[in-house]
Amino acid sequence: MARFGRVLTAMATPFAPDGSLDAKAAGELARWLVDHGNEGLVVAGTTGESPVLSDEERIELFRAVRAAVDVPLVAGTTTNDTAHSVELTRAAAEVGVDAVLAVTPYYNKPPQSGLVAHFEAVAAASDLPVMLYDVPGRTGRKIATDTILGLARDVPTIVALKDAGGDPAETGRLIAAAPAGFEVYSGDEPLTLAFLAYGAVGVVGVASHWTAALQVDMFFAFEAGDTAGARAVNARLLPSYAYMNSETCVFSQAVKVMMAELGVPIGECRLPLGPAPEGTAAAARAVARDLRLLV
Repeated sequence: MARFGRVLTAMATPFAPDGSLDAKAAGELARWLVDHGNEGLVVAGTTGESPVLSDEERIELFRAVRAAVDVPLVAGTTTNDTAHSVELTRAAAEVGVDAVLAVTPYYNKPPQSGLVAHFEAVAAASDLPVMLYDVPGRTGRKIATDTILGLARDVPTIVALKDAGGDPAETGRLIAAAPAGFEVYSGDEPLTLAFLAYGAVGVVGVASHWTAALQVDMFFAFEAGDTAGARAVNARLLPSYAYMNSETCVFSQAVKVMMAELGVPIGECRLPLGPAPEGTAAAARAVARDLRLLV
């Protein structure tokens, strides 16, 4: 079993009709996700609209989800400001989360030496395990493979990577060279099956809001040597992956519409995302019916 579970959802953050954080709904969503196959949760990640959450809201969110479920809880505690990230990490540790998700500092595009210093500072802020998050399409800077390997070897609490770099071959090189116990999680669901072939242990997903049980089935099939079965499950997941993200509708919007269609309303996205575009609900229903989640 992977340290944080095989299938984790980067949980959407529920908002009330007035746009305020709905901590009660966050707890209810967390329980629903666990009841529907998730083995762990990531809270206040990108899908959770972390850039528009205040520090107080992040901590309230961590507290609400921690009280609701006992699966591994990975808290998004970092920004592009190292000192701020250290403060948030310390505060999250006091709430009782199980690990922190440390994203590459975005927009300011630090050199690799700056990335090393940043992640070392975050790791030193608590005793919690750290999952690095490499997502260059959003941050503008890739964490170099050699940088990840150096951090994995030199910093005992840096134990995992959420890999959304979009390069399975490079992921394979990383996994082959990583020290024992360092785990790689797919951060890009359409590539999860390819990542498994290289040795990834899990996925931090978005479509896993409604497909976690299927994704666990794919892991079981692959681990049992049933590659044809794993491919068949993956094929069933492809429409969900296609639904999640486009030029007109991004992950957080798509998730919130889908959850409303499944009877778990969690509000709309805050600006600058805002409400999902017209037609998203119909697309969600089509995907859910194909998976027999709706009749």
